[in-house]
Amino acid sequence: MSDTDDTTPITLYRLQACPFCERVVRKLSAYDLPYTSRFVEPMHSDRNAVKRISGARTVPAIVDENTGVTMSESGNIVEYLDKTYGGAD
Repeated sequence: MSDTDDTTPITLYRLQACPFCERVVRKLSAYDLPYTSRFVEPMHSDRNAVKRISGARTVPAIVDENTGVTMSESGNIVEYLDKTYGGAD
């Protein structure tokens, strides 16, 4: 479900083979959430697109147009997805 389809409300900014990014990908897949992957530059200093959306150059970062949430850090994103889409308390 992770193509470059601009019609999906969730966008994931990520790196190739990043274990933290893959953690978020697994959670998105577990909830069967469609999303768009945006692969970013490997060089931290070149990640201006990520900085524009989240205020930092770290990945993963997610933009969820369903709720208006933008965040980074895999732990925070996984917790957010659980609370928002998983029915967790």
